Amino acid sequence: QVQLVESGGGLVQPGGSLRLSCAASGSIFSIYDMGWHRQAPGAQRELLASISRGGVTNYADSVKGRFTISRDNAKNTVSLQMNSLKPEDTAVYYCNALLFSSGSHALQTYWGKGTQVTVSS
Repeated sequence: QVQLVESGGGLVQPGGSLRLSCAASGSIFSIYDMGWHRQAPGAQRELLASISRGGVTNYADSVKGRFTISRDNAKNTVSLQMNSLKPEDTAVYYCNALLFSSGSHALQTYWGKGTQVTVSS
């Protein structure tokens, strides 16, 4: 029953900004780490940013200083504020969460289906 749904993707000009959001819903007991990945055509999926339940963040060098990850534990959401976007940021962006579902005694990773971000003039 656990679902992660991304939103906020779209077309933006180079140098512009975009904010992605991801909402986790369903039978969730507790969410630990949450993160954002992206995958460009013909490329491997890469980790962009992660954030722990306590708010400790980690960023890939390619986005450090431009992207900011945040979360709202009460709402079970994670966001990615993307500034100074470049054409090479074009990709499908995925959110993920490491969590305990209700009734489970094991941590599991869940993924959203992705949202397209296109940076082009």
